[in-house]
Amino acid sequence: MLEGLLPNDATHFIRVRAGEMDARRIADLIAETFDPAEVAAASFEESEGVWIAEAYAGSAFDPDLMRDLVAIATSPERAETMEFGEIQQQDWIAASLEGLAPVVVGPFRVHGAHDRGRVPVNAIGIEIEAALAFGTGHHGTTQGCLAAIVDEARQGRPRRILDVGTGTGVLAIAAARQFRSGVMAGDIDFVAVKTARENARANLAGPFVTLVHAPGVDAGMLRDGGPYDLILANILLPPLKRLARSLAGLLAPGGRVVLSGLLDSHANAALAAYRAQGLTLVRRRSIAGWTTLTLRSGGVAPRAFPATSAEKKR
Repeated sequence: MLEGLLPNDATHFIRVRAGEMDARRIADLIAETFDPAEVAAASFEESEGVWIAEAYAGSAFDPDLMRDLVAIATSPERAETMEFGEIQQQDWIAASLEGLAPVVVGPFRVHGAHDRGRVPVNAIGIEIEAALAFGTGHHGTTQGCLAAIVDEARQGRPRRILDVGTGTGVLAIAAARQFRSGVMAGDIDFVAVKTARENARANLAGPFVTLVHAPGVDAGMLRDGGPYDLILANILLPPLKRLARSLAGLLAPGGRVVLSGLLDSHANAALAAYRAQGLTLVRRRSIAGWTTLTLRSGGVAPRAFPATSAEKKR
């Protein structure tokens, strides 16, 4: 989960339909303007050629400021098409899912209940009905982390896995289903932990995933579960930087950490923080304006993979 605005704190939303570049500009500008604890923003593809920029806010909600930011990012005409309103708790849970096609990353098919019948029998189907688009697989950060899990499967089978800021649990579930290994997963939001636990059970990963309510890795169960062969941290730049020493210390020799929740413009700062802990870059990929980094602990790291043509197009 993107560490910051908690689901229960969201009271209002804005939504703008646009082309890919405009939607990304809107979401990026909103994310850079506000404290992440006050506003969460994302962009994702709704249908062929149609993208959506969304922002959810609590006490910081200001529709006039939001409209001004949309105008700055795109145009005054686009700003006039902005939708906004109040949300109820059940709206947060259902928001952004209806009408979205399943997300396909390697063997993974992340989908809602409405697409349950579209999952191929040989795929790893993960049914998620919760939170914002970045908790359902549609956000570039989640897709980047799923792709990193696919990369890891080519290297071997990590036996101890940690998911920091698990949110809906999609990454913990994906790792558990892919590797059939134990996954420790934590989140600062109690509601997210409850939701992730329910999702893990519903997706046949319950026996493999242990959920813990904790900020960062500040829980004995998470620390004692190490050292980890694989750590997943899909949060934001500030907490990623704060956790650099802790996460590096929890890695087994040769273990890997996957960092995401990073705007492309923030990736170098995160990379520097983890290189300072002795980690080396294995792969860097950008999807929809968000970067996912994979780094390795100890020894000489493999040559960093170049981005694929498909990733460059995104």
